[in-house]
Amino acid sequence: MGKIIALANQKGGVGKTTTAINLAASLAVLEKKVLLVDADPQANATSGLGFDVKNVKTSIYECLIDEVNPADIILNSEIEGLDLIPSHIDLVGAEIEMLNMPNRERMLKNVLEKVAGPYDFVLIDCSPSLGLITVNALTAADSVLIPVQCEYFALEGLGKLLNTIKIIQGRLNPDLEIEGFVLTMYDARLRLSNQVVEEVRKHFQQMVFETIVQRNIKLSESPSFGKPVVTYDAESKGSINYLNLARELLQKNNATIMSNEEKIIE
Repeated sequence: MGKIIALANQKGGVGKTTTAINLAASLAVLEKKVLLVDADPQANATSGLGFDVKNVKTSIYECLIDEVNPADIILNSEIEGLDLIPSHIDLVGAEIEMLNMPNRERMLKNVLEKVAGPYDFVLIDCSPSLGLITVNALTAADSVLIPVQCEYFALEGLGKLLNTIKIIQGRLNPDLEIEGFVLTMYDARLRLSNQVVEEVRKHFQQMVFETIVQRNIKLSESPSFGKPVVTYDAESKGSINYLNLARELLQKNNATIMSNEEKIIE
């Protein structure tokens, strides 16, 4: 079974879904088999891969609540090797419905165990909260990847997330690791962006990925076309950043060897 990575940060607008979509697509382009699980009721990862949420009849909600077989609802994206378990606004009510269910924190884990086998990586796009669905994602995951935007309030709330991770490690998933922190929305022209980079690297040191995701117009445009940036504009800085992040992730997991010359950090 492939590695399951949850992308989590309860602060909204940090580039979490953008990272989930584009990291998944970049890994697939690098010939890895990837399953992206949209565990956010906003379903932006679903629409960001070109699927009309209005046409999604069965989603992760039905897998959790009605025990629908997840293998039956997997959607194939236009990128070979990249599949999706879609989300739907119905997921908003799932947390309430799950409250009285036995093993409520492990329901997503049980779902993913049925389908994760053929994949190299399973990426879970979590909602911007620390609710029961996010707890499920962290319980199901082998590791958690945390996007941090290069903005003034970058470190605000990270303490709560790290505390939640500690609790889950202690009670539900002792093997959960922090995959790393990814700095997003970087603007080299702003002194503030550089200060945030320094601060995050000082706090978390080797846990911070070398790759920094820059602000990029193509990266912002691509979701409206239902495409990851690697297929929308493969030569854009956003595409290069996420391909580089994917290579770094593979190297970190001993899935590839990358020379310094291959690291394209602009």
